[in-house]
Amino acid sequence: MAPLPPLASPTVQAILAAYEADAGDGWREHLGASVIGRECDRALWYEFRWITRAAQGGRMLRLFETGRLEEERLVRNLRRIGVTVLDVDPDTGRQWHVQAHGGHFGGSLDGVGLGIPEAPGTWHVLEFKTHNAKSFAELKQHGVREAKPEHWAQMQVYMHLTGLTRALYLAACKDTDALYAERVRVDHQEAERLIARAGRIIFAVRPPARISDDPDWFQCRLCPHHEVCHGDRLPARTCRSCLHVTPSQDGGWHCAHFEKRLSAEEQRAGCGAHLLIPDLIPGEQFDADPEGAWIDYRKPDGTIWRDGAP
Repeated sequence: MAPLPPLASPTVQAILAAYEADAGDGWREHLGASVIGRECDRALWYEFRWITRAAQGGRMLRLFETGRLEEERLVRNLRRIGVTVLDVDPDTGRQWHVQAHGGHFGGSLDGVGLGIPEAPGTWHVLEFKTHNAKSFAELKQHGVREAKPEHWAQMQVYMHLTGLTRALYLAACKDTDALYAERVRVDHQEAERLIARAGRIIFAVRPPARISDDPDWFQCRLCPHHEVCHGDRLPARTCRSCLHVTPSQDGGWHCAHFEKRLSAEEQRAGCGAHLLIPDLIPGEQFDADPEGAWIDYRKPDGTIWRDGAP
């Protein structure tokens, strides 16, 4: 007889469940500079439009917290060797933030620093990251631009929008506590290209082309939007998932059907009667509850499918 698997610890389960309970809905208000280096325009459009709810498990949420705790440690490390680190904007008392496209695109810096030993007279954007052993080895071998192009793109946007010309990428290996530091020079042309790309994605009403039409393509298989993009799963029901709703240049969201500006609460709640995005829905919407409790779809094979209350 095969041995029974060990029982899960109620203590561990409770800890992880508490992380999940505190995680919120997983929707970011803006398209982040931390992801603009990703290759697929459609995946970024899905993320900005709240097409798929980000549901991370407790273990992953703890892992993200580990990264934040390491950031605090790296700030202490730099200050210990005489670097002036401003991890918050002295004008606001909050984390440094940059934005473009009316606030629909942006990101938060880990800090800025002066007194980096390699160039003590130059202010640097500070970017802190943690890596497992394999990722850390690739970073050391190839450098940040080749090994972690998303991180490189993120720093380019931060330097361009802050007016700084250098960034310090400081990474820690979670397996060995080894450190890696690399100074990155600003490339304004590349930063402008990334910011322009963000604008095209943000203000596109319909989803851009896929990176591949093959659902088994490796980037597609690993994408959190795979079942919407290549399958028949419906997008999350939010106002941002609606063709009637568009982001405006002043940073808000506007519903053309009801001719009104939407609050953040309305964006999250959505409107069941006007969810339709033809490129995403497998069939046609033909009926809906005016209160948004349910929507009826007619699938291509003629069967009826109801999303929401029975």
